[in-house]
Amino acid sequence: MRKIINLALAATMTLGLTACSSNSSTPASTDSSSTTTTTPTAETRTLKFAALETAYGADVWKEIGAAFEKATPNVKVEMTIDKNIEDVIGPTMKSGDFPDVIHLAVGQKKGLTETFIKDNNLTDLTDVLSMKIPGESVTVKDKLIPGFTDTTITNPYSDGKTYLMPMFYSPCGLFYNAGLFEQKGWKVPTTWDEMWALGDKAKAEGISLFSYPTTGYFDAFFYALLNEVGGPEFFTKAMNYSEGVWQTPEATQAFDLITKLASYTEKTVPANANKDNFQKNQQLILDNKALFMPNGTWVVGEMAKAPRADGFKWGFTSLPAVKEGGDRYSYTFFEQMWVPAKAQNADLAKQFISFLYSDEAAAIFAKVGAIQPIKGMSEKLDGDNKLFYSIYDNGAKASMGAFATTDSVEGVNISDTTFGTVDSLVTGAKTEQQWIDAITKASDALRGALKK
Repeated sequence: MRKIINLALAATMTLGLTACSSNSSTPASTDSSSTTTTTPTAETRTLKFAALETAYGADVWKEIGAAFEKATPNVKVEMTIDKNIEDVIGPTMKSGDFPDVIHLAVGQKKGLTETFIKDNNLTDLTDVLSMKIPGESVTVKDKLIPGFTDTTITNPYSDGKTYLMPMFYSPCGLFYNAGLFEQKGWKVPTTWDEMWALGDKAKAEGISLFSYPTTGYFDAFFYALLNEVGGPEFFTKAMNYSEGVWQTPEATQAFDLITKLASYTEKTVPANANKDNFQKNQQLILDNKALFMPNGTWVVGEMAKAPRADGFKWGFTSLPAVKEGGDRYSYTFFEQMWVPAKAQNADLAKQFISFLYSDEAAAIFAKVGAIQPIKGMSEKLDGDNKLFYSIYDNGAKASMGAFATTDSVEGVNISDTTFGTVDSLVTGAKTEQQWIDAITKASDALRGALKK
């Protein structure tokens, strides 16, 4: 599961990605050994690297570490990879021993990355963008897909500087059984009006229009929808808690759409929308009991061994447009890499991060399905991944970013308030107006706490 609400892209994307590949129910394991057996010498520099072990596994990082050691003389990479990485490195950091590089996305349950952001304890990585990639003639910025370092996640302080570097990304959208649509002769809706019409048609055959793993998955959904109803400028205002933003016609349209979608949602979903049973909600798509669910590319791996209806095959689409010919968006969940402000080898850490965007590193990551936001990567994929990562080649626009970082405000969690309430909309425990009022109150409380 990408993440458990806070959520919520996934995958990994996360991601996330929290159903995201970023979390796992398998036992934790730690590998703090070097990627090679080289004995350090007086001239050898040691890079301490820590990462959350996701569905991509730990071995891929060991291979990356070995490749970096080979490309960088007199460097030893010491790795700590664990499914509970925050618990592993937290105590050592309290005693002053910090990793040089940490791969841990925002949105994790314990919020370690958010804590470092709020405390201004990150190293400025803006200069990494202009660094030449080891062994290549291009810079990191030359390789990256535009927009990935212009988000409220990578640039949390609105100062034009990048503190978190984007790593693996996963397009998020609506997944469905393309085989069922072929059997029924149904067309995938391109507008919300077409979506409601299809929902009524499916209901007549005992099929619900919608399911979701957990309410956390409404982060990617909600962010994309805000872009559809009001465009990027409106989205930015909402993410920065602009006064009155939730009382605008654009916000009202978004709230109305989600509330209506709640009425088309399979009624068993809220009861299973948790870390233990979320796959039951995903199974509804494979069993033809629901048509669409928001998710990230990791869902294919999560459900690889699950039973499915005859003729099942994955389909993937962006959100329907709010009007004929309107923009359609697909949110992109992406993981992040960062350097603690107290890292002992920040310069070496930056060199390591730049290496991660090399053709050599990208090929290693791609073998396990970890796709980076590097230009041209979608052309090298096939099968389901080709379908997923080509969504932006087929007319959809990319939505990125999230609620802006703030100082802590006691009793306020904007993600829980905004996304976590969807269960109550489906069950009828809360009304749309109660939802809007709660979001407005939380947003008002956070406005003055924005990080400067």
